[in-house]
Amino acid sequence: MALSRGLRCCQRVFSWIPVLIITAVVLWSYYAYVFELCLCKYGKLLAYLLLFHVCFVMFSWTYWKSIFTPPASPCKKFQLSYSDKQRYEMEDRPDAQKQILVEIAKKLPIFTRAQSGAIRFCDRCQVLKPDRCHHCSVCEMCVLKMDHHCPWVNNCVGFSNYKFFLLFLAYSMVYCIFIAATVFQYFLKFWEGVLPNGPAKFHVLFLMFVALMFFVSLMFLFGYHCWLVAKNRSTLEAFSAPFFANGPDKNGFNVGMRRNLEQVFGENRRLWFIPVFTSQGNGHYFPLKNRSSESQNPLLANEDMWEESDDGSEEGSLGEFI
Repeated sequence: MALSRGLRCCQRVFSWIPVLIITAVVLWSYYAYVFELCLCKYGKLLAYLLLFHVCFVMFSWTYWKSIFTPPASPCKKFQLSYSDKQRYEMEDRPDAQKQILVEIAKKLPIFTRAQSGAIRFCDRCQVLKPDRCHHCSVCEMCVLKMDHHCPWVNNCVGFSNYKFFLLFLAYSMVYCIFIAATVFQYFLKFWEGVLPNGPAKFHVLFLMFVALMFFVSLMFLFGYHCWLVAKNRSTLEAFSAPFFANGPDKNGFNVGMRRNLEQVFGENRRLWFIPVFTSQGNGHYFPLKNRSSESQNPLLANEDMWEESDDGSEEGSLGEFI
């Protein structure tokens, strides 16, 4: 037991190494651009400094939100009650256990199934998995609309922070391309020998290479996630199509380009590029491509009904789930 705790502690410590690497590179790029390029060597390039700090702030803000926004987990309505848990654990027959889960799931907005056709249930978290929810072995919890676990942010990317992650990729590209574009003229001058050698030469040359290298890498990753958003898929769903009662359907949650975008970024387009939470819903229910199946569950006739608790207090806010 002590050994496993020690291993988990070491894992948590080492999991921050990628974040520290990114942070170190960004801090160095700040020093090299602001002090070595703009202030110390080539005069006060105020326009460059102003635009650079706008890019730097937006990049840092979105990166911070991607790292420190806790993953959202299923609410209490998806946990087994004490009596249901007793029934489930006392039953030895797998078919009978599946039937118990089916009975419980009738009261919940669950449409996806395991490949075997059974209700998806997490033995470790003891919850029925909402649609698009998966268990993360690194975070040791079930994550709503889990996309993937990203080591570069040391966090699970899912319902609560997917918008922040996309904005982080976008502003990272803007940050890199701005540096590369503004440093390019000095890169050429150093290459041609017009400017003298010195510490600034190393910083300028290295800034150019690092910015372009990260931009190319981010461009492919950001493009891939834009495609996922347009199709309303997660990374996990892109590799393994979600299963429904009538079988797998890779486009099961695709409700059209505009509505797909609004699910992630919200309806207010003025807030799309600001790292504040505007995603639609609460992460437990997502509209289906074929809405006819929703009529089978009377609980979804009015989506607001299930978001309220028995005493009338709302449980649909993000703060209840994270």
